[in-house]
Amino acid sequence: MRDKILHHAADMFLNYGFKSVTMDDIADALGISKKTIYQHFDNKTKLVEATVMNLFQIISKGIDAICELHKNPIEEVYDIKQFVMNHLKDEKSSPQYQLQKYYPALFSTLKHKQFEVMQHCVKANLQRGISDGLYRDTINVEFISRIYFNSMVAIKDKELFPLKHFSMNEIMDYFLEYHLRGICTPKGLDTLKQYINNQS
Repeated sequence: MRDKILHHAADMFLNYGFKSVTMDDIADALGISKKTIYQHFDNKTKLVEATVMNLFQIISKGIDAICELHKNPIEEVYDIKQFVMNHLKDEKSSPQYQLQKYYPALFSTLKHKQFEVMQHCVKANLQRGISDGLYRDTINVEFISRIYFNSMVAIKDKELFPLKHFSMNEIMDYFLEYHLRGICTPKGLDTLKQYINNQS
């Protein structure tokens, strides 16, 4: 039952937002009493925390699985983006913004964990791209990996990038092409252009 509650809560929070979804809404959607939810989670904050951390674990494992395939580094970047977007429902409800506003302590903890996971993954991608001749061997891997993470956080800021002007999917694609064009060799640029053409 706990897993069922987490699954449905994640679905509802991502579609409608952490603020607007109530414990009653979740209970109604599951066809159970609110009391049943409280047997597993003391309050809404505990449920939000468990839901966010559970989703983080699922996404982290999925990213690790993609990285273990050792695909072309450029293709890997886009595969990870697509996997994350699928799990975050295209971020329609601006989950990062809502967490930061309504659950700042949880947001801070999550950001730290995300940084650790992304640093490992992005550094490995950059080093493999350099080895494969797709990324320039003059880039500073430590710098690029940190700029990448900070940019990923920034593009989810709905005041900077309002959804009425961009869909989350568009923003991610624009950013990934911008990132890759900045670090690719001529060979990498050819690979990037070919990948983008194949997707269109």
